[in-house]
Amino acid sequence: MSGLSQDEMTAAPAQPEVAGLAAAVRERQKSLMLRAWILSGLVFMVLPGTLLGFSNLVAISQHHGLGALSPAWIQGHGHAQMFGWIGSFILGIGFYSQPARGNSILRVPLTCFVLWTSGVAIRWAANMYAWHWRTLFVVSATAELLALFLFLSAARHHKLPDTGQGRSKPRVELWMTSVFLGTAGLLAARVFTFVECLRLAWAGGPEAFPHGLDQSFLIVLAWGFLVPTVWGFSARWLPTFLGVGRPREGLFRAVLPVDILGILLGVFGLVRAATVLFVCASVAVMFALRLTEKPQNKAKVLGIHPSFPVFIRIAYVWLVIAAALGVWAAMADLHGGIWGASRHALTVGFAATMVFSIGPRILPHFGGVYSLYSKRLMFVALLLLQCGCALRVASEPLAYEGFSMTAWKVLPASATLELTAVIVFAANIALTYTKGRAFFAANAMKQNDPA
Repeated sequence: MSGLSQDEMTAAPAQPEVAGLAAAVRERQKSLMLRAWILSGLVFMVLPGTLLGFSNLVAISQHHGLGALSPAWIQGHGHAQMFGWIGSFILGIGFYSQPARGNSILRVPLTCFVLWTSGVAIRWAANMYAWHWRTLFVVSATAELLALFLFLSAARHHKLPDTGQGRSKPRVELWMTSVFLGTAGLLAARVFTFVECLRLAWAGGPEAFPHGLDQSFLIVLAWGFLVPTVWGFSARWLPTFLGVGRPREGLFRAVLPVDILGILLGVFGLVRAATVLFVCASVAVMFALRLTEKPQNKAKVLGIHPSFPVFIRIAYVWLVIAAALGVWAAMADLHGGIWGASRHALTVGFAATMVFSIGPRILPHFGGVYSLYSKRLMFVALLLLQCGCALRVASEPLAYEGFSMTAWKVLPASATLELTAVIVFAANIALTYTKGRAFFAANAMKQNDPA
């Protein structure tokens, strides 16, 4: 005999069901929290980010230069894009990827969410309106830094998978190494911002970073945070999504110290050498990720537009263009046009194209929805983004550096195309979450169905 009472025998089968239900509830909470991060990022992307960038570019085009525009407005636009949009997406996905741990499943992410979004919003308002900006700069930088510390504290409990080799320490996966580098770059950028905000608040003066210091900050932000983070997620997802082989590990790992060396050289003023290293790293990473090779299997495009693999490769072409323009800018830029084109090719051509391509593939699933709202809207957003970015990158050096007055008329058109692309992408993701069929609702119906 089993030795169990009748009540124990009856309760035993129910225990796995209770555990399964609890796991489903935790997963739903994580998905809803992710939706909050993504929707917040979309708001920053459309309003303080792209819409402000659109108005800035129109003003610059009308006055044929940067003289009439406050540097604080330009930096406010960049802050909203990099931290409000990209940062929110990365933190949201990061929290979603972490294992659930009791009551902390909502408490820590929610606290981090409030601090981060409040900090970004306060910084944007301070840049735009200069109302008590000295106080608001410090409050904003403190809130964002605390949010990042909370995220890192939660992430350090994420254990590496057991290798089954006794006590041997599991090796950090290739993609995680790159993401760790990107996280370190984000932390460096946040500490940098905090210190500089304290200095500006103490000294007074213009409510914007000095130009030279801002250039060093942008190198850390772009090549220390944005680029290695995207590389890491590419190494994680693209072999499956594109049907290509696993990344060339040796080459990929060799790219990372080249990128780090470039960052250090750029921060210490050796910009020309730094830009050359960034070109080498950008070209090498395409080969490391096997983006130049014929796929071994069919790309996984179920639920998204079949042009997805093409746009992924286009994004990495933009990365090489951005790095090459950086070399040109370091040698010949006089009025900021070539540097602007390089940064735009990096942030919009590379990073935004990757988000517009990968986002529709993963965000519905992570958010607990079966499929993307519209494949056509995905394609339209990507196509408009490429057209707008191409016009912007081609015309900005011509206009700013005085090669062509006609190019000034092209810049507003490029901004209009990009703004439209951003609105289409944001609407598609928002409609996916609000109109899409949720996993949890379907599972609840199955559990309640006696059949």
